[in-house]
Amino acid sequence: MSVFVLVHGAWHGGWCWRKLVALLENAGHVVFAPDLPGHGEDRTPTSGVSFASYTERVCEAIDGASEPVILVGHSMAGAVISQAAENRPANVRMLVYVCAYLLRDGERLRDAARPGEVNRVTPNLVFSPDRSVMTVREDAIAGAFYADCCADDIAWAKPRLVPEATNVWRTPVRLTEGRFGRIPRVYIECLRDQAIPLGLQRRMCSEAPPIDVLSIDTDHSPFFSAPARLASLLLTIGEAARKPGNSGPAC
Repeated sequence: MSVFVLVHGAWHGGWCWRKLVALLENAGHVVFAPDLPGHGEDRTPTSGVSFASYTERVCEAIDGASEPVILVGHSMAGAVISQAAENRPANVRMLVYVCAYLLRDGERLRDAARPGEVNRVTPNLVFSPDRSVMTVREDAIAGAFYADCCADDIAWAKPRLVPEATNVWRTPVRLTEGRFGRIPRVYIECLRDQAIPLGLQRRMCSEAPPIDVLSIDTDHSPFFSAPARLASLLLTIGEAARKPGNSGPAC
């Protein structure tokens, strides 16, 4: 048995993992899929949200586990799980980035994308007048996040998306080799991602190399478009993580 903590990305909530939670639990594992503050069922106002509060919520889930966890982050949550692992290095067995931001010490989410790395999110952001909150244009959501997803999943997900606090994207991660750096990490790239394009995923992996890079030929949301394949990869990762030395998956 492994304990998985699944952390959702921007605008989403723990609800996005529902198919994956069922598959992992049916395989005999323990799964936590917390809502970050201001997302899902959590009613924290956007004005009270911060990168620190995101990290603390994940640390609470880690602290509630019976053993060191496999910490999985999607998209924006890549930065959050990195910081949580820095804060709880003894309680994290493996880090898994699902088409997620893999940042280096001192980097911010807003720093990750560079000119020439085109995506379908940035040009479709809508900001509040004071630029403290951002959403994605409704007509761009399906193409950016759910290009390979079925119509029912898209219709179910869209009304559950919430505004995102921009201050989270301006906060740098603070990581050290002695804490975050000692935890094995695996990257799962999504080959047809329109939110974090493949070139950006691979550049981040080249700058902060994981122990392994696995691939899913799908969009930005494999928890909807390829849940069985994603579950299979996580189960293989979980099995490898429990072996002495945490040498990583043989996929």
